Amino acid sequence: MNAPAAQNELARQHLIDPEICIRCNTCEEMCPVHAITHDSRNYVVNFDVCKGCNACMGPCPTGAIENFRNVPKAKPYTLEEQLSWSVLPDQADCGNMEVDGGKDVADVSTEVLRITSVATAGQGGPVLAPWSAAHPYVNLYTNANPVMATVAGNLRLTAGDASCDIRHIVLNFGTTPFPVLEGQSIGITPPGLDANGKPHLLRMYSVASPREGERPGYNNLALTVKRVTEDHEGNPVTGVCSNYVCDLKKGDQVQVTGPYGASYLMPNHPGASIMMICTGTGSAPMRAMTERRRRRIDQKEGGELVLFFGARTPGELPYFGPLQELPKEFIDINFAFSRLPDQPRQYVQDLIRARADKVAAMLADDNCFIYICGLKGMETGVIEAFTDICRARGLDWNTVWLALLNKARFHVETY
Repeated sequence: MNAPAAQNELARQHLIDPEICIRCNTCEEMCPVHAITHDSRNYVVNFDVCKGCNACMGPCPTGAIENFRNVPKAKPYTLEEQLSWSVLPDQADCGNMEVDGGKDVADVSTEVLRITSVATAGQGGPVLAPWSAAHPYVNLYTNANPVMATVAGNLRLTAGDASCDIRHIVLNFGTTPFPVLEGQSIGITPPGLDANGKPHLLRMYSVASPREGERPGYNNLALTVKRVTEDHEGNPVTGVCSNYVCDLKKGDQVQVTGPYGASYLMPNHPGASIMMICTGTGSAPMRAMTERRRRRIDQKEGGELVLFFGARTPGELPYFGPLQELPKEFIDINFAFSRLPDQPRQYVQDLIRARADKVAAMLADDNCFIYICGLKGMETGVIEAFTDICRARGLDWNTVWLALLNKARFHVETY
């Protein structure tokens, strides 16, 4: 006797990888329907509650949230099963059975790839690192076993009359090994308890210095941190961790976890070109990559560096002065300012369209790697610009984009 049709239907179940998860609680905090819960062992997603809105995806610092399995719709993994896992179960071979919503398994896999590659941080998940990237070390220090760093410097980067306070923070790890690569991040948890009496959540900061440190030979690194006073929609917020970090004084001790990130890494092979697109403090990984290249300029190992950098005004753009001093033959810099008096608003996507021929050539170059970093949502305008540039040349952006992903040439980190 054949099983009922419902027993043969598949559904896409959202799961969290216990091997990658750092238990920072960000996903549970972000979920608008309270589908994510946890115990002392694992964070898990309730299949019956999850609406698939993906609000948890972008903020996840490690990509642990970026996992799905095609499961029988009538028998998904229970919370009890998920709480017992040490590793995710393998995906069973589902053939071409129908998936919830009328999509077959291949379509669902493509959709997951789209979501996890464009709407999320692009670190630790399914996106691959460039083939020539150096080997990253990850999760060396955890919340249960953090490393202590000493503040070696705290410099304001933005002008005194600027509306935002962005800081260049240097942390020294003394004799404790803390190897990081360009594009990786660290975690900081501010001391004290929140309004509910719970420890504050861990916050992630991209490293703004190259692998040999802000000051070579001193086992240190730099961060680019903005004092947060409002959210992306302009609503006032407390910004507990960013305010804590911005107020640190030289000699202060800070608990650090990480490093994090295994895919948002720079290429290292001779001739590799890099297109960097960023806004505000999204400049941190771009500064790390640029500084790595600048320090090795005599080796002439790298290809082109092209930077699209956006801010409200020059006074609010981190590293504006030092960037202007770099030789034009070393880096092709394109600034976009959206709040200049008596000037039309300009964003990074406008400059990308203005440099369409150059951008199209770099998209077609297998030795060019693209990095996007900044406020969540900025990638939408960038993708639209790429789409227009491809369409004008008889190309389909989705096809180009999938080829970029397959070759680990396209990386997004938004927050």
